[in-house]
Amino acid sequence: MKTKQENIFSSKTLSYFLQLAETMSYTQAAQILGITQPALTQQIKKLERTVGAPLFYSVGKKLHLSDAGYTMLDATHQIYETLNQATDEIQMSTSATQGEINIGILASIEDSVISQFATAYYRKHNGIKLTTHMLTRKEIWERLENNTIDLAVMYLPDESIKNWKPYESKRICQEDLIFLHNDNKIKQKKINLKDTLQHPWVTYPPEYYLNESISEAYKNAMLDAPNSVSYFATPGQIFNFAAQTGVCTALPMSFVVAHNQDGIMKQALLEPGISFDLSFVFRKGKDQIPRISNFLKEIDNYLREEDYISRLTKINKK
Repeated sequence: MKTKQENIFSSKTLSYFLQLAETMSYTQAAQILGITQPALTQQIKKLERTVGAPLFYSVGKKLHLSDAGYTMLDATHQIYETLNQATDEIQMSTSATQGEINIGILASIEDSVISQFATAYYRKHNGIKLTTHMLTRKEIWERLENNTIDLAVMYLPDESIKNWKPYESKRICQEDLIFLHNDNKIKQKKINLKDTLQHPWVTYPPEYYLNESISEAYKNAMLDAPNSVSYFATPGQIFNFAAQTGVCTALPMSFVVAHNQDGIMKQALLEPGISFDLSFVFRKGKDQIPRISNFLKEIDNYLREEDYISRLTKINKK
């Protein structure tokens, strides 16, 4: 006969509970999990019967966690944290030259230097299997929390993350947003934020990091955010749309250096500037795992020999 503990932890029940607690929607959670809504409902009811209390309640069409639900959510996070720590401790004794490293890269980042480094790294350490994933910011944080990626490459600071306690970061380079336009009347190398509002823009979707950074900078300057006529998820899509339609945009210096050397679009620094860091983010202690430690040291040396922006310039010229 199964114990109460076995009933709670069987059949991915906690994963289902966490997903429902995240979305607060049976329909959305079931879609993400790839199961039917009745199957999800059955698993949640099974968990509620096991713990002896309802974990969710509804007010109208809106779902809420009950007090018991909050207790279960906290306990589940503690369980996952314990398992993650145990995994990391086990991996501490593994080889620096064998194993896998999973890297999540923010999809809006120009990643050609990282791809070039991965090639050089493989030539020296072919016992390490590198796997990269192009992810949204939400997906990156979910996979860091679930310990399914070892390193994330993303932009910081990220004000959307309230609990930084389990994580550390390591800066790769500083980025500045560059204003891109097709207006021959704009001759200056620096342009005031208010002067960029005379033209329509194309930007990342509203919930994307760089769009939020742009909106915050204009808000701080007591200006309306740029009027975006279209949204795209990747810098390449944004750049091509702007170049072909004549609208304006702002993209990270790394992308501009790599893709605008021929002057397809005119460019200027924003004033005041919008800056942020391109960084590695990882769970505390990950950099003590031999293969992760070695990887971070190798990329440090790689960028010490020639910095990120300089390498981008050379890659594009080849």
